[in-house]
Amino acid sequence: MTKKVAYYLGIDVGSVSTNLVVIDETENVIQKLYIRTGGQPIAALKTGLKAIKDKISGDFEIKGVGTTGSGRQLAGLIAGADVVKNEITSHAAAAIKAVPGVRTILEIGGQDSKIIILRDGIVYDFAMNTVCAAGTGSFLDRQASRLNIPIEEFGAYALKSTAPVRIAGRCAVFAESDMIHKQQAGYCMEDIINGLCEALVRNYLNNLAKGKEILEPVIFQGGVAANIGIVAAFERALDKKIIIPEHHDVMGAFGAAIIAKRHVAKEGIKTAFNGFDAADREYKTRTIQCESCSNMCEVIDISSNGLTIARWGDRCGKWSGGSRMVDVG
Repeated sequence: MTKKVAYYLGIDVGSVSTNLVVIDETENVIQKLYIRTGGQPIAALKTGLKAIKDKISGDFEIKGVGTTGSGRQLAGLIAGADVVKNEITSHAAAAIKAVPGVRTILEIGGQDSKIIILRDGIVYDFAMNTVCAAGTGSFLDRQASRLNIPIEEFGAYALKSTAPVRIAGRCAVFAESDMIHKQQAGYCMEDIINGLCEALVRNYLNNLAKGKEILEPVIFQGGVAANIGIVAAFERALDKKIIIPEHHDVMGAFGAAIIAKRHVAKEGIKTAFNGFDAADREYKTRTIQCESCSNMCEVIDISSNGLTIARWGDRCGKWSGGSRMVDVG
């Protein structure tokens, strides 16, 4: 009887994208998937599970599952995760695998951005921006759409710039207004787009990297890393070479898969993976406003086939104490 190939699944559910990565025993990426969340994380996850299964060939078994991202708890419950980790830990794990000795991680996603400082393979410091839209992938998408330029070509325009144009970048609203003003003043598109790239990098470094020692190797990950205009602006601002890892767009899921593989091996446990059939089940979520005390906790209730399978969000454990939840680290 032929032995099944062992694979490990990483899932990153974010506000903009839902990413899945499958790795093998040597932590090489076998398959990856990037899809839009579209405000429906459960639907996106179900679609992702079906799609990633179809992409894997041969006789295999999933021996470990890890989840991360803003929807990691929900994804962990539906998929049956062995470990649930925050984005910082997951991105760091993937970066260290991709570029051994990495000391600085620049990450810009669809709705947030972060910087992670590593020393000797350990997270030493980090900062996150989850409030300001300026510098995020969704803001760049919006500007590319407004200018009627495919987002894939946005960075190439910036590289054609010959005359720097300064764009206000501390706020998404001000940045867009300044771009419109520069257009009306007759500046060429290439210079305006380059000015925007430089403004977003300037904003990122002033808000997240201020006071932090950025040492090489420096890697840039997240969907925005595909924008060569932003990469070039980072290299000019830092006067350092920026490394773009092969799987830059799914590094959170990649890291979650790596962590799951090592966790299962270390603990010697059988995976809690619910199987790809989990994508065929129906799930519903609702909010319960607890009024038992002054905390007034907003409790998330998730059910399947009319039965509550998990609750979380309370501080005292009244609601979540008896439900099956994966530890979050």
